[in-house]
Amino acid sequence: THLTRAQTGGTVLRVGIIVRPSGQACGATVTGVELTRPLDSDTVAVIRAAWREHHVLAFPDQAMSDDDLERFTLAFGPFGNDPFIAPIAGREHVIAVRRRADETSPLFAENWHSDWSFQARPPAGTCLFGITIPPVGGDTWFADQHAALDAMPAALRARLDGRQAVHSARGGYAPSGMYGEADQRTDRSMDIRPSTDAMATKLHPIIREHPATGRRGVFGCMGYIIGLDAMPDHEARDLLGELHGWQTREELQYRHRWEPNMLVMWDNRSVLHRATGGYEGHERLLHVVRQARHHRRIEQARRDRHDARSAEPAVRDRAE
Repeated sequence: THLTRAQTGGTVLRVGIIVRPSGQACGATVTGVELTRPLDSDTVAVIRAAWREHHVLAFPDQAMSDDDLERFTLAFGPFGNDPFIAPIAGREHVIAVRRRADETSPLFAENWHSDWSFQARPPAGTCLFGITIPPVGGDTWFADQHAALDAMPAALRARLDGRQAVHSARGGYAPSGMYGEADQRTDRSMDIRPSTDAMATKLHPIIREHPATGRRGVFGCMGYIIGLDAMPDHEARDLLGELHGWQTREELQYRHRWEPNMLVMWDNRSVLHRATGGYEGHERLLHVVRQARHHRRIEQARRDRHDARSAEPAVRDRAE
């Protein structure tokens, strides 16, 4: 436990936010901040720094409305786009992740993934708020993809470095996909809208720098990744399967246990995540808002990193 501080205008500002690391591969719990009120810039800076360090932040005991959820998301970047799930009535950006107590459809989002990685500009973050939480089950698992790359065997990394992964939503949201026409005939309570648009593909580097921190990590995994550019399908399947086994190992995971009125925000550029079941006979409802990249902030971070690297030789020269 430590008090987080923010550097502002040449002075150290004590904010009073307490960040407790999970003790697992990533993740932390944040207290000492009220998310039902607008956040000042210093508080946003402290939360952003903790988010970049821990990748997943949980804020317990926050009785947030949908207005609060949207306002919090906008403090960290513009709204993202949810292409295949309809928003709740009266909202453009709030999605209900719902499962009735008697629902029998397959569990939603139980495979490892990074949200909407098939988009040209995938969402930077996801903000998920727990409303109705079962007394058992329903944990969300996360896997740290910076740590996955840091510990990756050199031989596996050499086969992946410089490769472009082919991302697509077709396996989930095309008419023939997991949530396609057949799923529409089940008792699923979520408002999923399959489409032939899901057949599109997009290339992303499989190993890339985090645009805000510059730290390298693995981006995406089998599921939304359907192949590797310029590699035969059978070779790509084998390599992606090997990668999947590596990047989801237990030592890379954080298992998050939900509570009612808890907000969780995670960085899709740093972690994979998956849902779990185990709450049969209980209703579960959460509201989610996706957060897009904040392009001006990202460009400033890149300039800052470039300036810091450029200054290093001069600093060494003065020291010598």
